[in-house]
Amino acid sequence: MTKTRNLVVGLAGLSLLLAAACSEPSAAPSRAAGAAPPKVLFTGDSVAADEALALTAAFQAGGAPFQSIAADGGGNVVGPFADKNWEQLPGQITAAKPAVVVYQITTYDWGSQPEQQAAYGRLLTTVTGAGAKLVFVTMPPIRPDDFYQPHMAELGHAGAAAQAVAASSAGRATVLDANAVWGTTYQQTREGKADRSSDGIHPCPQGAARFTSWLLGELAKLDPALKPPPAQDWANTGWVADGRFKGC
Repeated sequence: MTKTRNLVVGLAGLSLLLAAACSEPSAAPSRAAGAAPPKVLFTGDSVAADEALALTAAFQAGGAPFQSIAADGGGNVVGPFADKNWEQLPGQITAAKPAVVVYQITTYDWGSQPEQQAAYGRLLTTVTGAGAKLVFVTMPPIRPDDFYQPHMAELGHAGAAAQAVAASSAGRATVLDANAVWGTTYQQTREGKADRSSDGIHPCPQGAARFTSWLLGELAKLDPALKPPPAQDWANTGWVADGRFKGC
């Protein structure tokens, strides 16, 4: 109960964040009036899996189909064990029948920029082959430990690799810069509440909710059929007490 109360206070600015996100004109063509919202498939690593708890609640509140295949300790398309992910990823995407695939760049997307670009290009081909559009989302800034520190330079150019793929995709892919949510450096607390885990990597419920409000607004610009529900309809529901959230 205490955790839920704290989240209500911490989400006081969500309505403003969502209003700002939705205030810009959409660059995407409008669907026919009354068109059903497209299905969104969300993928990434354990950071995305935490965010998916809030996203699931929000999409459900808005009546839009949503599925997460974000994976703990992986989910990456380049870097360590990416080959294992590629063994199942194409089938997962095809089976989900999405209209939009959102790939949050993972904390394991290690490699040179050409390697990242090749992997993101392969992902675009896979997503397009399934009849969907691809949305890259940049990863939240982290406070690296000894495990991540040697790879920070590689993670630093992953966004540029995604941008290069999107720029040559003829509109089949786009990149959303999540610095609008997280800023450029890891920040554990916001408005006096835990926003990121003390582990330096993952979000807390408040952070997951802020990310969700922002992403809903950005996706609505790309497809107006995705109408963000009011934050009060989903931001204070049972997901906030999920055991995934630690260090909050």
